[in-house]
Amino acid sequence: MSAYSLLLVRPFAVGFSASALLLLAACSASGPEPEVQASPAPASPLVRERLAAPAAAEMRAETSQKRLATLAYAPSPIADVLPPGYRDESREQYQTYADNPVFAVAETPVSTFSIDVDTGSYANVRRFLNGGQLPPKDAVRLEELVNYFPYAYPLPQGDAPFGVSTELAVTPWNPQTRLLRIAIKASDRSVEELPPANLVFLVDVSGSMHRREGLPMVQGTLKLLVEQLRPQDRVSLVTYAGDSQVVLDSTPGSDKAKIRAAIDQLSAGGSTAGESGIQLAYQQASKYLIDGGINRILLATDGDFNVGISDFDSLKQLAADKRKTGVSLTTLGFGVDNYNERLMEQLADAGNGNYAYIDNLREARKVLVDQLASTLATVASDVKLQLEFNPSEISEYRLLGYENRALKREDFSNDKVDAGDIGAGHTVTALYEIVPAGGKGWLEPLRYQTNAQPTSKSGELAWLRIRYKAPGEASSRLLERPIARAEAKPIAAASEDLRFAAAVAAFAQQLKDGRYTGDFDLAQSIALARSAKGEDRFGLRGEFIQLAEIAQSLHTSASTPARAQQ
Repeated sequence: MSAYSLLLVRPFAVGFSASALLLLAACSASGPEPEVQASPAPASPLVRERLAAPAAAEMRAETSQKRLATLAYAPSPIADVLPPGYRDESREQYQTYADNPVFAVAETPVSTFSIDVDTGSYANVRRFLNGGQLPPKDAVRLEELVNYFPYAYPLPQGDAPFGVSTELAVTPWNPQTRLLRIAIKASDRSVEELPPANLVFLVDVSGSMHRREGLPMVQGTLKLLVEQLRPQDRVSLVTYAGDSQVVLDSTPGSDKAKIRAAIDQLSAGGSTAGESGIQLAYQQASKYLIDGGINRILLATDGDFNVGISDFDSLKQLAADKRKTGVSLTTLGFGVDNYNERLMEQLADAGNGNYAYIDNLREARKVLVDQLASTLATVASDVKLQLEFNPSEISEYRLLGYENRALKREDFSNDKVDAGDIGAGHTVTALYEIVPAGGKGWLEPLRYQTNAQPTSKSGELAWLRIRYKAPGEASSRLLERPIARAEAKPIAAASEDLRFAAAVAAFAQQLKDGRYTGDFDLAQSIALARSAKGEDRFGLRGEFIQLAEIAQSLHTSASTPARAQQ
């Protein structure tokens, strides 16, 4: 049995409810169904057997758990209440960002950005590929694909909450440039070591969630988390549709049966008053605020708000204002067709939380079981990176990804400027493609440039600065260190972690437009990833290779008609 299969069955081996087991059977481990379905999927043998049973037996067997299973298996009635063709037209929303530009070190020697540990883009891309589609270009955020995977980075030393390391290799898609990796690894903590948690499950139960990928998936996801609760933890359940309500007042984590029952009885229907639900969830979190504890809202929705405040900027400002109360906001994205990924990702950023997309229960387990400490516990907040390149060593550079995390140079030292947070055990990877001084870059030389000799700092490639705030502190701390000049390794001699991260970065660029990857194609990205698969304890790297092969097949089939017309 594979590592993933073991992870998949483990929750149910410890007494997980029958409804979650049936739901898991309904949700393919390899991904969701294609978005457009001409007819409902054939009923499983279990459903056919149940339908053949006498009506009286069905009435006796009807419980909240079986109603959830029926919703997961039976043809969804959502098509009867939605306008004709609703599922045939995608209404998904993504933020458009231009790729980071190339900078000349002589003109712009400093690069500043906020870290990001979100991983939702990877799971969303996986959903598209498993559904037989290439993802929209705006759905691909390079840093979220790269940061989806665990890496064996050095642990912190001394008082710092995270370790920092660097590595340099020849860029696999451009032998004229070098790939510089900056790696951050936060100290890990077990769930038992976490402070008490005051959690609010905020669940969208509007009509758009009445589908297999919506509310049933949310219910299975939240019950995975319920199994991890300790007696000192507390959970509230707030829902919203046409209006919002507290379905379950704050309940100790020891009363799991009561929490699961409240989750089981949820049903979907109506409009989406998302802003009203967020307001009520913050009120509930503040009412039971735990000083020195974890106070967090987990918003589970497709992001399709249509009642009350629904414009993007107002909702972001609401989350930004509420984070000052000490309550953070994590967003868990669900659904297809009308999914608002733009809102989900930026709400989490504004709410000092993280964002994940849940396309199957295996992903839910990864986020809310295997990485629960990372999801809930923050070890460093407002983390900013600044890299000053040495012009005597580097002539040009570009940052790969983090387009929506760019900061002004002066923002680095301004503690009032918000930045990303790092959770316990998180790994963060930042990649720069750099041109050695005297090498061939992307920019044409300037005719009237002053040829003054730059000041050389012997042996230094760049100077790295990191600012962060310890939990509960208002003033930031500064870490500084040089990045030593070193002979760039051939990519084949680089560490497995760098080679795999480079393969994922190349793949992300190829899904968008491949502007900088040149003749380096998907087949070469796959070969590079395969060479760096390593131990792959959880099967994540192997899954990536399979997804890249799907993308290669889809890309080839998409380009074939164009060649035939030439």
